[in-house]
Amino acid sequence: MCGIIGYIGSKDAVPILAQGLKNLEYRGYDSAGIVTIYKGKLATAKCKGRIADLKSLLKKKVLRGNVGLGHTRWATHGVPSVVNAHPHLDCSGKISVVHNGIIENFQDLKENLKKQGCKIKSQTDTEVAAHLISKLYKGNLEAAVRGAVKKIKGSFALGVISSDEPGKIVAARRDSPLVVGLGSGENFIASDVAAILNYTKQVIYLEDNQMAVITKDSVNMLDMRGNKVNKDINTISYRQEDVQKRGFSHFMAKEIHEQPQVLSRIISCCVSRQNTIRFKDFNLDSSFLKKVENIIIIACGTAYHAGLVGKYIMESFLRIPTSVDYGSEFRYRKPVIRKNSLVIAISQSGETADTLAGVREAKKSKVRVLSICNVLGSSLTRESDSVIYTHAGPEISVASTKAYTAQIMTLYFLGLYLANLRNSLSKSYINGAIASLKKVPTKQREILQNSSAIKAIAKKHLHFGAFLYLGRNINFPTALEGALKLKEISYIPAEGYAAGEMKHGPIALIDEYRAVVCIANNSFVFDKMVSNIQETLARKGKIIAIATQGNKQLREYLKEIIFIPPIEEEFSPLLTIIPLQLLAYYIAVLKGYDVDKPRNLAKSVTVE
Repeated sequence: MCGIIGYIGSKDAVPILAQGLKNLEYRGYDSAGIVTIYKGKLATAKCKGRIADLKSLLKKKVLRGNVGLGHTRWATHGVPSVVNAHPHLDCSGKISVVHNGIIENFQDLKENLKKQGCKIKSQTDTEVAAHLISKLYKGNLEAAVRGAVKKIKGSFALGVISSDEPGKIVAARRDSPLVVGLGSGENFIASDVAAILNYTKQVIYLEDNQMAVITKDSVNMLDMRGNKVNKDINTISYRQEDVQKRGFSHFMAKEIHEQPQVLSRIISCCVSRQNTIRFKDFNLDSSFLKKVENIIIIACGTAYHAGLVGKYIMESFLRIPTSVDYGSEFRYRKPVIRKNSLVIAISQSGETADTLAGVREAKKSKVRVLSICNVLGSSLTRESDSVIYTHAGPEISVASTKAYTAQIMTLYFLGLYLANLRNSLSKSYINGAIASLKKVPTKQREILQNSSAIKAIAKKHLHFGAFLYLGRNINFPTALEGALKLKEISYIPAEGYAAGEMKHGPIALIDEYRAVVCIANNSFVFDKMVSNIQETLARKGKIIAIATQGNKQLREYLKEIIFIPPIEEEFSPLLTIIPLQLLAYYIAVLKGYDVDKPRNLAKSVTVE
């Protein structure tokens, strides 16, 4: 959620740290700060607000030095303020810490440190780490950090510097992502490779309970006992330009319009020239996959909605029970996991704390875990038995769009692959399904070309105080996702419901002040949706319908209809969501909100 960058080398650290923080803005934050070491002393600059505010501060308060740390904070303990912003210092002003995660026992540590005379200024859990390291410091920063993390309960990604050891940065992680970037005569740490892509593409990922001690010329990877650990060097394939807006007003708009390209990439990766489905580096053996008795999907947020679509796919294609759990619920509900269960974990970032915790809980039962993920080398991919990458490229906007359809497309191909392996679908159906999926990118482009009409509908509905989204069957998850998109970026209360549940409560909310979005594409439940539409009209609800081109029936009594190209119902979620993403985007933009960085949200939720 927060962002970390550290630099050590021969260059001026401040511009590098500031640019790194700028690259991490998409993660969400409420304050920012930088610390450097210069002439044997620590100097900090912190502010509440945006990176632009920090840069303005740095014009007045000049920081120098060739080593430093930067941080963007998303508040978990203590309100957004200058005093609560990172970096934090110990009482002597010689040790500085930046931290992502949550120190669960910080209150006990805080009381103990106060008894030892520490003056703690902030409300944060992080400042406790600075004082704890200081108390343990005996001339060796690495040893002090190692001793401190042994006393800390909870999650952390730590970056630590000391004015007594100005040529060193110490980093440590547990349940929060951290990466080391390798340069020539310089090295970096970061919570996300996006922070350092301007400077290096060679990185080492820290695993849980590992440390890194870096100088400008060396990197030592260690476990928490101080033993050396051999680590692979990874090369990042995408470029800094891939995380730019490229002519769009917002990253969200760019990413919505990238979906046809993303799905085309998935098709080329998953479908061979012989029209068979294959996955690169797929490590689950066919003998196990043929014996799978049930599937458990674990995910959070938008990925959870993709997982719900996956439930329809797997049960339809494979005829085996499939459940979908929020990661935050799965880990606590004592789930029934069988020997031949398959767990599918879905996460854009691969660092979602609750999804990771759910996977770890599942693995206690010796179950196989397959992850569907966008980020190469992320924690989820490293902890899974196998992984299918979604190839969506960097997704910067906090509100997920292209990652969602990429996850769904991947689930379709996974379902077809397993169905072929298990002989649960005919060859002709599988070939027809592949042919239909190949047409989806072109159909998505057709919808995107009609975005001006969707913008006009958005403009007419700005004044509505609440929205209700209704869908049936495989488009019930689409209703949930459409509602989530609207509430995330426009702050308008929005609820998604299975349309069949309308008379079990939601109908009480319908009046002339509520907009109702009905997903009414051609399907075997179309007539049922028409009944819901008529019930809404009878109560003066204002309807926006998503319908299939050529539908004349809805034109008779609805004014606001967004048409999508014809598609088989089972594949329609790849199309029906596009108008809902655009609708949410335009409403938020017309209201004047920052759609890429909505309030209180973070791109990657790395704390529980």
